[in-house]
Amino acid sequence: MADQKTNTLSLFPGFREEMINVSGGDVRAVIGGKGPPLLMLHGHPQTLAMWHKIAGGLAQHFTLVLTDLRGYGKSWKPESTADHTPYTKRESAREQVAVMERLGFTRFGVVSHDRGARVAHRMALDWPDRLTRLTLIDIVPTATMYANVTREFATTLYHWFLTIQPYPFPERLIGGCRDVYLDAILFGLSSHAHPFNEQALAEYRACYTDASIHAMCEDYRAGATTDLALDASDRESRIACPTQVIWGKHSPAGRFFEPLAVWRDKALDVTGRELACGHFVPEEMPEEVLAELMQFHGGAAQRR
Repeated sequence: MADQKTNTLSLFPGFREEMINVSGGDVRAVIGGKGPPLLMLHGHPQTLAMWHKIAGGLAQHFTLVLTDLRGYGKSWKPESTADHTPYTKRESAREQVAVMERLGFTRFGVVSHDRGARVAHRMALDWPDRLTRLTLIDIVPTATMYANVTREFATTLYHWFLTIQPYPFPERLIGGCRDVYLDAILFGLSSHAHPFNEQALAEYRACYTDASIHAMCEDYRAGATTDLALDASDRESRIACPTQVIWGKHSPAGRFFEPLAVWRDKALDVTGRELACGHFVPEEMPEEVLAELMQFHGGAAQRR
């Protein structure tokens, strides 16, 4: 297989890759563009490569920092604990704030999808002075998800319940058929026949190692335990910065919830809209997502 670093950067012409040591481990970041800083956080089962269809357009107006979350891609995969604390959204958010500090950014916008959006939600609550604007793509809060489980929900989002089972049961099941499992999620939650660039898809597969699968399970285990406890303690807290919500009409978020209404109960200033796609919104409808992000974040950049 060709060098993964070279393959990834070829998706982002003009960008550079850095391994940034924070919290005792390295976080992979791909950085490029000019203008106000914008941190971009991916979700499961992907890597920072998921932003490749919109990064070029955004880089004309922003300094982009695309990272792999801890446990994913080429970022470090810390050992976990019985309460899964190293994989809580609080620890992941703390790490991403440290990455931005290391790059010289103390205030920045955030664009986030899926698990990355859950990290961003926690970041907005724990570090409200750091975020200028926040985009959450295709999620509702974790506590809301677990409080509204139906048969259709559990059937569609089966991985939410498989991955939280005790180690090593889900790791061995998934590891024994990783490509089948990965494709089932990627294509099963997309409303398009094949929205994924082959090079990006190859990276998702190459990065889905045994270590990543274990880390991913710890991410979901934390989401079902310690994260829920942290969210309960902050039940009355609201996201202070302007917040944009984008979701796919055919995704679980769009089918089972009313995302705008849900987030208006969790944030002080919320706007957003539905797009005619599935869960992997930036890869299914990149032109529309780019336009939405420019309208929301670009207006803020122009007022600075």
